Amino acid sequence: MGGAKGKSYMGWWGHMGSPTQRGVVTYILSPFEQKAFAGAAHNAVFNTARRVTSQVPYVGVAFGIGYFIYTSAVSRHAYLSSKAGHAAEGGDH
Repeated sequence: MGGAKGKSYMGWWGHMGSPTQRGVVTYILSPFEQKAFAGAAHNAVFNTARRVTSQVPYVGVAFGIGYFIYTSAVSRHAYLSSKAGHAAEGGDH
């Protein structure tokens, strides 16, 4: 049946009667040694905190300007909706 021919032939499946192969190295790590997520939660918390604090100046300034514009507009709207605001602008109430 199939399989490689010549010097590389090691025997067909179930009939491996040839000498053992040499020069092939296999490394195996135990699942307990791999620790794929070792420190993932710790690093995620501190990396998130570092990234958030680095963005505070940019977001804080934009939020401050937006809050100032919003409060000024609300105050101006309240004034213009009042009797004094109507009188000052020359409109009818």
